[in-house]
Amino acid sequence: MKFSYVMLPDYPLDESLASIRLADELGFHAVHAADETWHKDMWLLFAAAARETRDIRLGPSLSSVVLREPTLIAQALATLDELSGGRAEGVLSCGNFGLLAQYGIDWTRQKPLSRTKEALHVIRTLLDEGMITYDGEFFSYEGLFTFARPVQERLPLKLGAMRGPKSFEAAGELSDGCHHALSYTREAYDYAVEHLRTGAERAGKDWRSLDIGAWVVFATGPDSAKAKEAARSMVGIYASSMPEEQLRRNGVEPAELKPVIDAIAAGDLARGIELTSPEIAEKLSVAGTPDECLEKIRRDIEPSGVNHMICAVTDRALVRAFTGRDLPGAADVDTQLRLIHEEIMPAWGR
Repeated sequence: MKFSYVMLPDYPLDESLASIRLADELGFHAVHAADETWHKDMWLLFAAAARETRDIRLGPSLSSVVLREPTLIAQALATLDELSGGRAEGVLSCGNFGLLAQYGIDWTRQKPLSRTKEALHVIRTLLDEGMITYDGEFFSYEGLFTFARPVQERLPLKLGAMRGPKSFEAAGELSDGCHHALSYTREAYDYAVEHLRTGAERAGKDWRSLDIGAWVVFATGPDSAKAKEAARSMVGIYASSMPEEQLRRNGVEPAELKPVIDAIAAGDLARGIELTSPEIAEKLSVAGTPDECLEKIRRDIEPSGVNHMICAVTDRALVRAFTGRDLPGAADVDTQLRLIHEEIMPAWGR
């Protein structure tokens, strides 16, 4: 099992760089960030981090092929790969539908999976060959070339997927793996891995060779109640992007969450948090003491074949930035990274 830190780059940049350096020193596999307008630019942050780190891998989880043209994603990945000495990787999808709406883009008219599959082909081709001529449904190029070349022989490209089944199958068949966001039950991961395996076998690949990542809302610390309260403060914000099918696979009826989502959509974050019950928060996060988090990973996530925990660490500063709530006593990011390293990763000999 690999462990990675996924950050929302909303902290002061010096603090974010310090946390990335710490994750590198502690042996985390990668640090990822969302390539979204809402946050500080992850490409510039990771370019700076590339020269301050040695082993940790860097890249978006995820980058939108609607808001960012695929050849520009390839250019950025190749440039980051050179800066980091071959440590870049990317996760792609159509992106956050809420963000697309703020751009006036109706995602239902984007053919999201078809567009993502075509963009994956474009990025893979430009990374591998440095040139592309292509006439597709969404993207067309005539002799486009770039001097941005990756250091790695094959820079990993993965797909982000939530709903399924076709998105999971596409990830297994066409890419190097899948980051499956916001699932927490054995049922949800059995479903995802079943379809990843179907896609991989269609392409003649061993599904176990894929990067099968669980992207989870995560909060830990010595005080279980404070960690769970930090997670509860953010669950509704994240869960508002979960398809109804995925909510059900995680043991939550969409009607239970609708008042929370409605309050958040109206800008009333305080009301949304108030309406997020501890029971729902428990279902839609990995939170508590390190022992509690370890137990949930082992019981509900690992058995399906997940080989990569991607922890969206939630701390006091992040909750305050998003919601205005202050949670004294909640562990900060660096404390949580150390706890993962000291008390969770050793269960897998790391």
